[in-house]
Amino acid sequence: MKSQFVTSTRTFITAAALALGLTGAAFAADHAGSGISPDAGLSKLFAGNARFAKGGGRRAEVAKGQQPFAIVVGCSDSRTSPEIVFDQGLGDVFVTRLAGSIVDDAALGSIEYGVDHLGASVIVVLGHERCGAVDAAMKGGKAPGKIGSVVKPILPAVKAVKKSATPTLSAAIDENARRTAAGLTTRSSILSDRVKAGKLKIVAAHYDLDSGRVTLVR
Repeated sequence: MKSQFVTSTRTFITAAALALGLTGAAFAADHAGSGISPDAGLSKLFAGNARFAKGGGRRAEVAKGQQPFAIVVGCSDSRTSPEIVFDQGLGDVFVTRLAGSIVDDAALGSIEYGVDHLGASVIVVLGHERCGAVDAAMKGGKAPGKIGSVVKPILPAVKAVKKSATPTLSAAIDENARRTAAGLTTRSSILSDRVKAGKLKIVAAHYDLDSGRVTLVR
């Protein structure tokens, strides 16, 4: 009897460890990595900056001040840079980016600044295809380090989608963007007042990594 108990306990612990391991994998890099060393990576960045600094044009125009017309709340994913996705230049878009396109208090304050002080008139909460943060929230489990703070705000959207007729990752990504967009006005009187006055529009959107298209999420 004791032997059976020990065996079943070990089986349970092994299964739990595997589950946690798989969960941790959900937060790991999507790929094996770039293969670029830290020093080479830093050199690559500064070489790029040297090329950038040689130019003038728009950079010189906005050096003394900015008047962005839009704010994009995006994901940290390296494939989703809003300025590139929307084909905008320096000074056109005010951006906050956190994994999962979430908005913490610091990000919200930045958004309020972009609206109240810089005069942005539209906010786009941009989710994207195959979002790793939302995928991790869908799979559940414990995340290492502070990664759990990224997943936690996404869980309400995930729970709602899992109870729906379409419990898919794509649906969860859209629901997360939708809820984040709706939450901006409930969390900020600055934003809600601008919306009520017709001076600000807030929308949720979905970026397709494959096609490059952005569509509104209704």
